[in-house]
Amino acid sequence: MTIAHLTMIGIALHLLAEVCLVLRVMTRAHRDPASRIAWVAVIVSVPGLGMAAYLFFGEVNIGHRRVARIHKILSKIPPFAEVVAADSENAVPVIPDQYEHLFHTGESISGFSPLGGNTAELLKDSNAVIDAMVADIDKATDHVHVLFYIWLPDNNGLRMVEALIRAAERGVTCRAIVDDLGSRSMIRSEHWERMVSAGVNVATALPIGSLLIRPLVGRLDLRNHRKIVVIDGEITYCGSQNCADAEFLVKAKYAPWVDAVLRFEGPIVRQNQQLFIGDWMSSVDEDLTRYLREPVPAPSPGFSAQVIGTGPTARNSAMSEMFESLFFAARHELTITTPYYVPDSSIQNALCAAAWRGVKTKIIFPARNDSFIVAAASRSYYQELLDAGVEIYEYQDGVLHTKSLTLDGEITLIGSANMDRRSFELNYENNILFYDQELTRCVRQRQQQYLENSHQVTKEMVDEWSFLIRLWNNTLATLGPIL
Repeated sequence: MTIAHLTMIGIALHLLAEVCLVLRVMTRAHRDPASRIAWVAVIVSVPGLGMAAYLFFGEVNIGHRRVARIHKILSKIPPFAEVVAADSENAVPVIPDQYEHLFHTGESISGFSPLGGNTAELLKDSNAVIDAMVADIDKATDHVHVLFYIWLPDNNGLRMVEALIRAAERGVTCRAIVDDLGSRSMIRSEHWERMVSAGVNVATALPIGSLLIRPLVGRLDLRNHRKIVVIDGEITYCGSQNCADAEFLVKAKYAPWVDAVLRFEGPIVRQNQQLFIGDWMSSVDEDLTRYLREPVPAPSPGFSAQVIGTGPTARNSAMSEMFESLFFAARHELTITTPYYVPDSSIQNALCAAAWRGVKTKIIFPARNDSFIVAAASRSYYQELLDAGVEIYEYQDGVLHTKSLTLDGEITLIGSANMDRRSFELNYENNILFYDQELTRCVRQRQQQYLENSHQVTKEMVDEWSFLIRLWNNTLATLGPIL
């Protein structure tokens, strides 16, 4: 057989492989048309590399074994409704009719119904968050559960290490789970081993393993982005902050990282506990369902709240549906902070629709983003947002990492989810939705502080962008369905 014949056979096999992948892209469930078109273009226009890129990153797949294990674990977890103190009037949620559908959406995602009887405090800053967590851990008598996407061996990170070691040494059961990619510096450090030696139970979420084998059984970049702390089943924390200093030395030139975290007490703690336990049991052969079978103590008077946990094994695009529901519910004011904005068309349209119908809509981004790709892609959407009447602000004093949404001065959503495709489709996220005018006022005041340290982006500013800047922004935005 001649070289020419071998070449023709190689070309034919390559074309056959391309056709097979294109057919897979076009028939894959839960993929929007823009994503299909983008991947077909990549596969066809970049021979070989395009196919490899799709095989590595084209599908939301954490591996069949992991999926089977997660579903098996979730089947063991008792329905939340069975353990709620039904005889407590304070546990009954009080939510106005115009907001009930928001909590129905949340319940359809995680199975958690809204619960009354919760209290919470918005903590001052990143250091105050660690101060409060350490103080609560030092008072723990039974168990401490922590989950972080990023845990750094810096000042605040080591303060958490020492607090867990102290708790374990006095007999408190401590469990710490971190994302295998985001917290690799802590996992590889001596401090991880110190915790193990002290009796802290540790685990890694979504372990990467071999870089050569991992992509063959599941995507490498599907990560556990959650941030959960539960202490004695009575206290929980929810917000955007990882376990690290605000200076965030791994990306120091963008510092400080500006976050917002709430400290909760009440029945909502059990829902965050359930998310943690699901993640722990998916990674460790230890049955923790006993924590979920204990009756929830009858709560004191408080507000109504609901945990919303999303991820690649939850309903497709659940997080984006939650955001859209909130956008459409707004009647007077909608204020949003997010460091990463790479929306799909439905998110962008829903946000514009809020402004078009007269809702005072504001969104705050960081002026300097730690991802130049996301920064450029985000700015490609500015023109359409501004035309609709959305007010855009860019925060000047560091990376505004807070993920928050306040609605009409009464509803707040806060947690780990960004408004980008990673949070919508790839990452495991945790948020809390609540109805409370006073606490929403506190979150709205924090957002106002961000606004006062931001520069407003105007139509005139965007109109002055050069041809090359527009080309750069829009080109990167077209990669959104891929990235």
